[in-house]
Amino acid sequence: MKKIVDERLTFLNLQHIKITYIVQTLGVLLILGHDFLEGGLEKMKANPLWVVFILSSVVYSYLSLSISVEHEKEIKRPFRSFLLSLFVLLVIGSITAYLTSVTSGFNWSDGVLFGGIIL
Repeated sequence: MKKIVDERLTFLNLQHIKITYIVQTLGVLLILGHDFLEGGLEKMKANPLWVVFILSSVVYSYLSLSISVEHEKEIKRPFRSFLLSLFVLLVIGSITAYLTSVTSGFNWSDGVLFGGIIL
């Protein structure tokens, strides 16, 4: 007998696992929140659910690194956005330099230094 594999059923099963994970995480967070309100941070960190929560978050983050979807079909030239970003940073740096130099206790060299750091 041949086993039938349906992608829709597999996708539906993965959605159920995702919903179960979300409910489980919310339950753990509620228990940890209750411990935090009752005894503070030390009591919350002493609970074994804290380790489970941290471990599951790290594993989920690690597994999510390999998931990527290419959503940009068109190749864009970065030169225009680079010039726009450079212009915005130049304006912000100039405003910072001017405002620093007119502040009492600072001179124009301090303004140029702060503006250059911001730029």
